[in-house]
Amino acid sequence: MSAIIEKPEEVHIENVGSYDEQRYASSVSTVFPNRWSRFRYAIREPAAEFLGTMIFVIFGTGVNCQVFLSINPNVEAVPRGDFLSLNFGWAAGVALGMWIAGGISGGHLNPAITFTLAVFRGFPWKKVPYYIFAQLLGAFCGAGVVYANNFHAIDIVEGGPGIRTISGSGDLLATYAASFLTPVSCFFSEFLGSAILIIAVLCITDKRNGPPPQGLVPLALFIVILGIGTSLGMNTSYSLNPARDLGPRFFTAAAGYGTAVFTYRNQYWLWCIVLGPVTGMLCGAFVYDALIFEGGESIINKPNTQAIDRYLRNPGQREKLPMGIEGARMKH
Repeated sequence: MSAIIEKPEEVHIENVGSYDEQRYASSVSTVFPNRWSRFRYAIREPAAEFLGTMIFVIFGTGVNCQVFLSINPNVEAVPRGDFLSLNFGWAAGVALGMWIAGGISGGHLNPAITFTLAVFRGFPWKKVPYYIFAQLLGAFCGAGVVYANNFHAIDIVEGGPGIRTISGSGDLLATYAASFLTPVSCFFSEFLGSAILIIAVLCITDKRNGPPPQGLVPLALFIVILGIGTSLGMNTSYSLNPARDLGPRFFTAAAGYGTAVFTYRNQYWLWCIVLGPVTGMLCGAFVYDALIFEGGESIINKPNTQAIDRYLRNPGQREKLPMGIEGARMKH
């Protein structure tokens, strides 16, 4: 790549008008036209995950605040939304975040998805830590933006400046389970929604299963999130995403809601919000790959020794063998 990189600072143009300068600049084949572009290239993928996740959380927690804070007559005379509004807001946030990040980083926006793709789709493990960090930071900043935008309404609902409680406004940013649920029910709700989400994601991106055009993948995810929210969203507010919950949870702890955000229901954030989506997505991906997916990148479809031997001994049958055999032969 370095052979085609030009250094614009070393090119001298004298007595050239602005129009000619633009024509010259457009004709120069360069990967990094300046120093910032070189830095941007290095951080592009985590930056896309950060920005996509931040926008996603701004839309989602923003609609939470708008709907529930407006119920208080001292904030708004008429409530600004309902349960359907919540689901549309979260679905729109996921779609927009995906449109922002999808072409650059894949638009994971979710540590559980990143981890699952590393296990079942060969996503590079070396990228997993900084993808997850970018997602958490994006969610933290998104919650901060929404909190700043609703600060005065939160004061009214909570009963005054400096008063911050989970039941008053903290649950508008992070997620908390309905009081009637047992711990097993909480976990199962997140597990189930996450399994369905990853099955939908893998189906949408499976080239052998009628995927939508690449530019319409966010629209497909909009439908998926809207469906999950309207069907399964009541129990735990369908986090399905450790970053979506932990980023805002860390922010609320820093903003004055205290350590109760972490001690709630015996570390609910860990056994339900982290382990629920991760195990649910791993299980969902296993089910999809075991029953439907044929691609060689899945661990389910790795060829065994007998398949490799048949491949090597019968070259005339190679075109009929499933994917993954060729890659295994090359490594043999």
